[in-house]
Amino acid sequence: MSEAGGRGCESPVPQRARWSLVAATAAFCLVSATSVWTAGAEPMSREEKQKLGNQVLEMFDHAYGNYMEHAYPADELMPLTCRGRVRGQEPSRGDVDDALGKFSLTLIDSLDTLVVLNKTKEFEDAVRKVLRDVNLDNDVVVSVFETNIRVLGGLLGGHSLAIMLKEKGEYMQWYNDELLQMAKQLGYKLLPAFNTTSGLPYPRINLKFGIRKPEARTGTETDTCTACAGTLILEFAALSRFTGATIFEEYARKALDFLWEKRQRSSNLVGVTINIHTGDWVRKDSGVGAGIDSYYEYLLKAYVLLGDDSFLERFNTHYDAIMRYISQPPLLLDVHIHKPMLNARTWMDALLAFFPGLQVLKGDIRPAIETHEMLYQVIKKHNFLPEAFTTDFRVHWAQHPLRPEFAESTYFLYKATGDPYYLEVGKTLIENLNKYARVPCGFAAMKDVRTGSHEDRMDSFFLAEMFKYLYLLFADKEDIIFDIEDYIFTTEAHLLPLWLSTTNQSISKKNTTSEYTELDDSNFDWTCPNTQILFPNDPLYAQSIREPLKNVVDKSCPRGIIRVEESFRSGAKPPLRARDFMATNPEHLEILKKMGAASSIDAEDGLRFMQEMIELSSQQQKEQQLPPRAVQIVSHPFFGRVVLTAGPAQFGLDLSKHKETRGFVASSKPYNGCSELTNPEAVMGKIALIQRGQCMFAEKARNIQNAGAIGGIVIDDNEGSSSDTAPLFQMAGDGKDTDDIKIPMLFLFSKEGSIILDAIREYEEVEVLLSDKAKDRDPEMENEEQPSSENDSQNQSGEQISSSSQEVDLVDQESSEENSVNSHPESLSLADMDNAASISPSEQTSNPTENHETTNLNGECTDLDNQPQEQSETEEDSNPNVSWGKKVQPIDSILADWNEDIEAFEMMEKDEL
Repeated sequence: MSEAGGRGCESPVPQRARWSLVAATAAFCLVSATSVWTAGAEPMSREEKQKLGNQVLEMFDHAYGNYMEHAYPADELMPLTCRGRVRGQEPSRGDVDDALGKFSLTLIDSLDTLVVLNKTKEFEDAVRKVLRDVNLDNDVVVSVFETNIRVLGGLLGGHSLAIMLKEKGEYMQWYNDELLQMAKQLGYKLLPAFNTTSGLPYPRINLKFGIRKPEARTGTETDTCTACAGTLILEFAALSRFTGATIFEEYARKALDFLWEKRQRSSNLVGVTINIHTGDWVRKDSGVGAGIDSYYEYLLKAYVLLGDDSFLERFNTHYDAIMRYISQPPLLLDVHIHKPMLNARTWMDALLAFFPGLQVLKGDIRPAIETHEMLYQVIKKHNFLPEAFTTDFRVHWAQHPLRPEFAESTYFLYKATGDPYYLEVGKTLIENLNKYARVPCGFAAMKDVRTGSHEDRMDSFFLAEMFKYLYLLFADKEDIIFDIEDYIFTTEAHLLPLWLSTTNQSISKKNTTSEYTELDDSNFDWTCPNTQILFPNDPLYAQSIREPLKNVVDKSCPRGIIRVEESFRSGAKPPLRARDFMATNPEHLEILKKMGAASSIDAEDGLRFMQEMIELSSQQQKEQQLPPRAVQIVSHPFFGRVVLTAGPAQFGLDLSKHKETRGFVASSKPYNGCSELTNPEAVMGKIALIQRGQCMFAEKARNIQNAGAIGGIVIDDNEGSSSDTAPLFQMAGDGKDTDDIKIPMLFLFSKEGSIILDAIREYEEVEVLLSDKAKDRDPEMENEEQPSSENDSQNQSGEQISSSSQEVDLVDQESSEENSVNSHPESLSLADMDNAASISPSEQTSNPTENHETTNLNGECTDLDNQPQEQSETEEDSNPNVSWGKKVQPIDSILADWNEDIEAFEMMEKDEL
């Protein structure tokens, strides 16, 4: 998200904004504020910035080089297995795969990154490969949204920089708009998706057969997300301006006009999902994260690129509503569009990390600093930003697909303020990527930020955005071969030239915004914001904003502590909590009747109570489920860089309570481990590999333990199974006393197990670490040429673990893993949003080892982890003779008026990133 700012900043003028196109953007206009900020922090030396910039270049080379070597011409690289991901040849990941169209996605998405990183020779070679190898006429169903921002945007960004290089006279002299012709071909292939009465596009299209034809296998969808329909205008308008074909910009404008018309008029908010035929809102919650995010971004950027005032007015109207209802600094919480004072959920998703950068572009710096700092504190706790985290900063969904939004916002805050603090933030991002995500064949997404386990996935946006923002963060103007301020960044960080605003202007610019709403002039008081106003003459201004948030993650209480404190001081009773509710208590029933009726405060209490009821029920259902474990390969040449997601066992050594087990691995004979081992000398003092099947897990564990093994890894016998597509599960006991099993036991799916078996075949001796969470890598180990000896293996003594009474070989977790997590940072696919039940319980629930806090009667934070038994006994003893069914029956009539809110919460339970 980068905009130009080639002119000096102006003073504020008390009129509606008529920003000059270049001076319009606060992002670069605010660079003049650098002198204000550098006095408040130690500046980073030019040498260190160059060193970090070179490190980013090396990281990009590692990712891009491995893609080209092991994956091209496939769409993406699978970094754990060092091969390309070809759609139809790998197990389906659901809607995540809709980004893949057999068109060398990663190469196209990386084109303009090569130029930004001054790799012009590689760029020229890449363009030749695209023109020679890429086919856009494949019989495959793809996401309109993803194809637009990644492929169409990638082709246009590549074209923009190709003509720039050609004008400079050294590179691309042979280029004759070939990328633009490919972009035009793709644009026409996407147009049939707009064949709806509303003008909103279908979410998917077949590249070869279009929509609705029997061969197309698509065209029956009725819903799309707001971002999916509202994130087209930059690419489509640029295509029209480049080619003179106005149809693309006209279709994108019509979709935006329809979304604006369908906003909720009283709140000026939009929902997450809309019916493409009727315009009815399907999901009525609203936020700035998944499903809506880039809709807001493109309204503001469309004004910057196209100079149309209506886009700015619409953005400012929405922004006022966001700051009024959704922004609860430093949090950004989803609300209901019809009841914007009520929160729709108690967690935030990682996609909202782009919003501080957008606020910088808007010129609203203080909330940008606050939200960014809160997100940074979460990252410092978990190394990466979890896909979703709660309002008290516990992990809600644990995966992290190397999203770039936080790096994007870091870059813009640094450009706006010049504060070297943000260089240190960028340095932390680089260190974490190299330390936790780097693997021999690229960078692997995090399967679980709590365990440090990896997923065989490196999305194209990682190369398109992450390295671009990180390099620009540390680069000086002379480090870039062109003026970055002459371009605007799309949501995929592709570069479009600002001169397009004056090219082929054949689109009517009638301002229709004011037909719908009376606008507050205060939204338009600024041209390019005056930095003397934005930043008081205090060099520690930014630090003063960040300082109160330094411990917000580690010392947080759930939201509502202020309400509770005020309530206690006034002598009022604290609000009724779900965990304390007793249906036989008349006072509780009376409180319940008042909820939602007497005042907005009572309504908030009622909504929170219902939400707690749902969460409490969910928690009780999942309390027997164990979190995932990690198998980390620590020997040469892996050195801890490969971490595999492992299923736990209900017996044996509990790795969450004891030190990890480290040792070399050896296959047992027989491989199924169902009888006395014939090769005890081979597994003595090692971690035994055994295959699933033919006997109970506990029997396998006893046999390898009797042979002297210090641990066991059970590998699934179902060929092709993978934690990427199958639900995480845990191994159960055999229904007998399993206290005799003292060693740790973990389960790997076939794909993850094959990684270890392949390593044994290639390197013979392979050492692994069994733990509840991946351990930091030892830099000194990586300098060793040989793996450590077997004598270094650590045999951990176990303690007695009570057995499970279940008599099954395997206990499947109830739900599917993050199969439905969308691959792109800006949006959320329809099926993803409707399939929360497919998320693994281990990802829906917070880490049991984390501190759970609440508020005691003195308004202080209390650690609930120290009192779980007491709370459980309180709940059980409250009325042991009353069943749950009898409890809920008396309050059915009370809840009758809450149907809409209950439905919203049920919908919230089904939300999925």
